[in-house]
Amino acid sequence: MAAPRQGAAGTGGTSGRPMRLVAWVATVIFLIDQALKYWVVHVLNLDRIREYDLLPPWLNLRMAWNQGVNFGLFSSGQATMRWVLVGIALAICLWVSVWVWRARLGRFAQVSAGLLIGGALGNVIDRILYGAVADFLNMSLPGWQNPYSFNVADIAIFAGAIGLVLMPQKPAGDGAKPQPAPKARRSVTPPRAPKPADDFRPQPRQGDLFRDAGRKPAKPTRDGNGKSR
Repeated sequence: MAAPRQGAAGTGGTSGRPMRLVAWVATVIFLIDQALKYWVVHVLNLDRIREYDLLPPWLNLRMAWNQGVNFGLFSSGQATMRWVLVGIALAICLWVSVWVWRARLGRFAQVSAGLLIGGALGNVIDRILYGAVADFLNMSLPGWQNPYSFNVADIAIFAGAIGLVLMPQKPAGDGAKPQPAPKARRSVTPPRAPKPADDFRPQPRQGDLFRDAGRKPAKPTRDGNGKSR
C-alpha cells in the first residue's frame, strides 16, 4: 500500500474504512426496518385489523400512521410538511456522513452513525411510499396502556443519536500511522566578528623563518649608556 497522504491517514476522513462500516450498519437497519414494515402492512394486514397481541401487555402490534416525527410531533396532513420532514431527514443523513468521513471516529461512533442514518432513511421511504411513517410496535405495562407506537427505524435513530452524544472522545487509530516527534532545533552559534584592521598582524611564512635564521644579528649601534659608537 502506498504511503497515504496526511488527509487520508491522519484524519481517517478520506479512508474508506469508517464509511464502509457506517454503510454496512445503515444497510442492515434499513433492510430490517423495511422488511418488518412490509410484513405487517402487506402480509399481516395490520393496517386493516389495527391490533395484534404478541406478548400482552409487554409487546403488541398496534398500527399507527405517523405524519410527524417521534410521538407525533409536527404532525400535519399537508403534503408540504411531509416533504419538509423528508428534506430534514436527508440533510441530517448527509451531515452525519460528511462528519464521519472527515473526522477520526472510533467503531462505536461509526456504528452509532450507521444506526441513525439507516433508521432515518427507513422512515424517509415510508413518507415517500405511504405519505406517513408506519409505526406498529407497542410496549405497555400491566395496568398501563402505552398510547404510542414506534418501529425499528425509531429505535435505531434513538440509539444512534445517544451513541453519538456519548461516544468516546479518543480518536480511533485504525489506519493512522504515528507521526514522528519533531526534531529539536540545534542552536546555531553566530559567526564571530572579524578583528579590527589595527590588530591584524601578518604571520611569518615558513620561508621567511629559514631566511632570517641564516642572517647574523645586527651589531648594536649604541653602547650600554645609550651613546652612539
